[in-house]
Amino acid sequence: MRHRFGNKKLNRTSEHRKALIKNMLNSLIKYEQITTTLPKAKVLKPQADKIITLGKNNKLQNIKSLISKLQDTKSANKVRKTLAKRYETRNGGYTRIIKAGFRYGDNAPLAIIEFVDRDIEAKKVDRKKKDDKKKSEEKKTVSA
Repeated sequence: MRHRFGNKKLNRTSEHRKALIKNMLNSLIKYEQITTTLPKAKVLKPQADKIITLGKNNKLQNIKSLISKLQDTKSANKVRKTLAKRYETRNGGYTRIIKAGFRYGDNAPLAIIEFVDRDIEAKKVDRKKKDDKKKSEEKKTVSA
C-alpha cells in the first residue's frame, strides 16, 4: 500500500521530467494553448496554476522564484504583467484540459491544455505574416 501517491513519473528520470515540465510551462505561457498527451497535461495543470498564483503577488521573492522555475525572463514577465492582470479576480482554475482524441501513430490519448480566457492571437506569435513572406520572396527574386 503506497500512502499519498507522489507525482506521475511519465517514464522519465527526475531531471528529464523537470525539464519537460519547465519547457511545457514556457510553451503554454508563450502560446497560451498547447497540444500534448493527456497524462502530461494532467501533470502540467497544477504547475501552471501555481505559476500564475505566484505571478499575481508582485514581490521580489516571487519574481525571483518565477525566473528560477521558468528559466526564462520573457515568460516570467508575461506571467507578471499580462496573465496576472487578466486573472486578478479569479481564485484559481486558470487552465483547462480538453480531450482531443487519439494520436495516429501510437494511439496515445491527446489533450489540449489552455488558459481560461486566453488570447487567441498569442498562438500566432512566431508565425510570419503573409505580407512579410511575400516581401521577402520579392527581395530574393529581385536580388537574383
